[in-house]
This record gives sequence, structure tokens and C-alpha cells, in this order.
Amino acid sequence: SVYCVLGVPIDAINLTTVVHQVEDAVATRSPLLISTPNLNFLVSSLADEEFRESLLESDLCPPDGAPIVLISRMLGLPIKKRAAGADLLERLQSRGVDARRLTVFLFGGAEGVAEAAGKKLNARPGGLACLGTFNPGFCDVSEMSHQQLIDEVNSSGADFLIVSLGAKKGQLWLQRNHGRITIPVRAHLGAALNFQAGTIKRAPSLVRAWGFEWLWRIKEEHYLWKRYRDDGLVLLRLLLTRVLPLAILTRWQQVGRNRRKRQLSIESFHDTRSIVVALRGGASAGQVPKAISCFQEAISSNKDVVIDLSDTLQIDARFMGLLLMLRRELKSRGKTLGFAKVPSAIKRIFHLNELGFLLSGRP
Repeated sequence: SVYCVLGVPIDAINLTTVVHQVEDAVATRSPLLISTPNLNFLVSSLADEEFRESLLESDLCPPDGAPIVLISRMLGLPIKKRAAGADLLERLQSRGVDARRLTVFLFGGAEGVAEAAGKKLNARPGGLACLGTFNPGFCDVSEMSHQQLIDEVNSSGADFLIVSLGAKKGQLWLQRNHGRITIPVRAHLGAALNFQAGTIKRAPSLVRAWGFEWLWRIKEEHYLWKRYRDDGLVLLRLLLTRVLPLAILTRWQQVGRNRRKRQLSIESFHDTRSIVVALRGGASAGQVPKAISCFQEAISSNKDVVIDLSDTLQIDARFMGLLLMLRRELKSRGKTLGFAKVPSAIKRIFHLNELGFLLSGRP
């Protein structure tokens, strides 16, 4: 159940379900790339196309940051609680002695942090066991992507690759090496390694529940204040120019919608290179099951897909999330998603949702 939150796909999912998905991926040795979007991820995705793609191509994006939850609540989305990466690590550790002990490989972190975190993990019964660590030092993504290093990571045979390189570098490293890494579950969990190692103390649960963990982080890591200040200013701009207009528009559509806007008819037309899918009426959460069936058929045609929006009357965050998943699946097959005949009102909704890049034809 994916929703678009200002251009970022967010799974309406709780921590228990994330743990189950991790366990399923480990059991089947299926790749599972987890991203944990917070405010900094959101801000970075607006300015960096490659970073944005690392989120769009992820298999799972549980909401990590309190501002993501705040924006979701303002928009009326069913994303009510955080599912932070550090909490995921804690939950996996506390699965109990009866559960299969999952193995991890720790990649990155400051000097000595990964080793310290690994020792603490191994000292606790059940939960997680660390099979190895590696600190690539200060180098760029290409320098830490040579085959010998990838082979060293893969040879550990771990279940879960935990990366801590800084958000941008970590996300890009995972994305660029996605097809070469054989460890099934991968995620950049950043400060979670510091919390495990004990080099940084995590905020008390009550502070986290109130949404003030960022203040605690500044207390612990003074240099972060500039990042939080800059990201906070961007958040304020987004609240005024994107979130508030979207919230008003959503409320207006809920109050004023008629029967025609509630219904959605879908027609498909084939040509030699693409399949055109025409959406007529309201593209909303209630119409997603109908759209999924049509989109699955379009994907199986092994053609590019063009969405005709000429008769689309409304489109909500849930349907936007579905379009992002359609684009992701098509891209994985070497195909593209395009849009045609977009009315100005629908075009405005795309831009308010920070999805203007979909209409521009950019990657």
C-alpha cells in the first residue's frame, strides 16, 4: 500500500510487517532493498535526481522521520507512525531465542564503529549475529564499488547488509551495486550503527514519540544543527506551497465530488511500440484494485506504457503511489512510463505532489 508523499513512495506499513518482509526475503534469498525516508531524504530527493531514483527503485520505503508522518496526517493518508531504521534493528534483535538468528554484515561507519557494533550484536543471545565488517574510508561511490570489495561483502553469506556511509553515498552505493550484491536484505541505516556501538546515545522513547528526536540528535552531534536548520526551512516552504494546497484540494474533492468523479473507467489501446491506458473519471484509492489488474496486463505486454489523462477528473496520493510502482516495474524491464493529454488541473496536482518530472519525460 504505497502512497506518494511529495514525490517519495512511502509504504503505509508498521514495523511488525517490515520485520515479516525481512524474514520472508531471507527465507527465499530474494533481494529486498529497504530505504528509510526521513526529512533529509525528502529534501535530497527534490534536489538530486539520482538520489530520488534510489528511493523510487527501492522495494520498501517505511516512514522513518516524524515530518513524513506529519505531512501524511495533514494530507489524510493512513501513515500514522514511524517505522524507523534504528527501531527495525532493535526489533530484529529482540525476536527471541526461538526465532532463527539472522546474520548481518556491517559496511561503513566511522573508524571502529562497525567493529564495536558487531561485537555488541554477537554478545547478545538470539536476534542478530554479525559475520563481518568493512570500513571503506573516505572515498567516492565508484572507488568502493570495485569487484574485489563486492566479492568480500558477498562472501560473508550474511542475510542483511547494513550500510552507514551518509545518506546520499549509502543510497547511491546500494543502488549502483544492486545487481551485484547477493546478500538478500540491504538498507542504509545510518546512525543505527552508532546507536548499536554506543558512540551516540539515542533519544529516550518519549522524546521520539513527541517528534523531538532531532533536538536530541543536535545535542549529541552538534554539527547536525546546520542540516536540521536547512531541512527545516525547506519543510516550511513545502508545507506552505505544497502540503497546505494539497490538503485543501483533497478536502474540497471529498466534499464536492459527484458520482462521476468517484468512478473510474479504464481502456487500453495497443500499437506496435506501446500500450495506451486511458483513465476516465476519478483515479483514487478506491479504484486502485481495478487499475492494478489493467496495469498488470500492460506490463505483461512488454511494451512502453502511456497513460492518457485527458478525461481524468482527479487523482490522489494512493493512485500516485501506484503510478510510481508501475514506473518502477516498467523500468526494471527496460520499458518506460509516459503521460499524454494531461489537463492543466491534473498537471497542477502532479506538480503539487512533486511529480512534475514524470510529465517532463526526464528519467
